[in-house]
Formats: sequence, structure tokens, C-alpha cells
Amino acid sequence: MNIDKNKAASLFHGWEDGLIRSCLQGYMGNIILDNEENPASAVIELGDFCFFAGNPNDALLTAFHGAKLLIPKGEPWEKLIEDFYGNRVTKTFRYAIKKEPDIFDIKRLNAYIETLDCCYELKLFDREIFEMAKNEEWSVDLCSQFRDYGDYGKRAVGTAILHQGKLVAGASPYAVYHGGIEIEIDTKPEYRRNGLATVCGARLILECLQRNIYPGWDAHDLRSVALAEKLGYHLDYPYVTYILAES
Repeated sequence: MNIDKNKAASLFHGWEDGLIRSCLQGYMGNIILDNEENPASAVIELGDFCFFAGNPNDALLTAFHGAKLLIPKGEPWEKLIEDFYGNRVTKTFRYAIKKEPDIFDIKRLNAYIETLDCCYELKLFDREIFEMAKNEEWSVDLCSQFRDYGDYGKRAVGTAILHQGKLVAGASPYAVYHGGIEIEIDTKPEYRRNGLATVCGARLILECLQRNIYPGWDAHDLRSVALAEKLGYHLDYPYVTYILAES
């Protein structure tokens, strides 16, 4: 289906989210409209995320399947989601991070990288790391939105920490858009609380800056906000998100 993205874009006007931008620019994700000619409602689906805009319309709540994160634009959508799904959804908050291209402290980011213990190896993503990431549950979202390594290699850049040749932490795009990415950071559970996410994040930010790519960040909880602020970002605002369980 060839959807006019300009018609959908007006419904998402003012919503500065990298995943929305990625979809509207034709990089990733899908747009579903209530009416292709004169849409009044729309949902953007990219990976686990669904963004709802325009007039609340329960027909759009039946357009996808499986566990999702539902992000409404405004209270009318919130009420519809709660009424439609009932106890299948859990209300929570995510945290938007300000997009400020010139706030990064290069010296500080490099200092974080230098703290990495010598038992670890810090590398950029290559085919071998990509394959390791997609084959473990904790790390799959580091590459889940790319068809294969050929697709990833053309459009993305990621950083990884290896221990004894095995992937234990990484930072990589969850989504890409013109001039930017949305960062995903994951650490293998038994390696958490060792500063590995900080090192991966710092290295990816520096790599993005060298390539004139903006390293966008959206935080799933307050720990992610704290890490973002440590790396130089600033909190913008919390926003309502619904966790939709499998039916």
C-alpha cells in the first residue's frame, strides 16, 4: 500500500520522536490510516512501539498483534486504550530526552571510555557481532529492526563490548532517520552495574558525532534517564505509555 506520508505527518505534527521521524521519512516502520484520502486518525508501528495520533479510533487498535508499547497523543487516546484493552494494558511512563546537538563534552566521553577494564574489548559492530547480538534475547533489540547485516552495515553504526570473545554489552540504533539514530543500549544481565553501558554509549555518541549523525535518546525508565544525563543529555518530559500484554 502506497500511503501519502505527508497526510499522516500532519497528524503527528509537533511530536519530536525519532521513531516517528524514521517512519514518516520512509526509513523504518509502518503507517496505518483510518482513511487514505483524508485521514483523521493514524498509528505508526515501528518494532515494539505504536504511536497513536489524530482522532481516537478503536479500529486502529486492532491493526497489530502481540505485545506492544502503546503511546497515545493526548488524553482521549489514553481513555480509548484503557477502555478497549482493560486489564491487558499497564500504564507507565517513558521519558523524552531533549535533542541538543551541541551539548556533548568530548573530553568527558573519552574519559568514560578509558575506564574500561583491560579484560574487555571495545569494538564497532561487524558481521560477527551482529550475528551474536541477534541470537540472544537480551541483545536482540540491538539489531532487531534491520533485515540482515547487509542492511545494518549500510544504515547503522554500533559499539560492542566483548569478554572472552563473547558479546556482553552494546549500543546500537533501534531506528535510523535522516541525520540521526535512536540509541538502544543493552547489557547481559550478569555483567550489569559494571559501567559497560556508559562506555558503549559514550563510544557510540562519539562515533555519531564524527559521522555528523545525531545520537537520539529516549529513556524507558529513570535509570535510563540517569545514564543519559551522565553522558550529557537533559531530560525533557515524561509521557504516558501503555504496556500491552500478549492476548
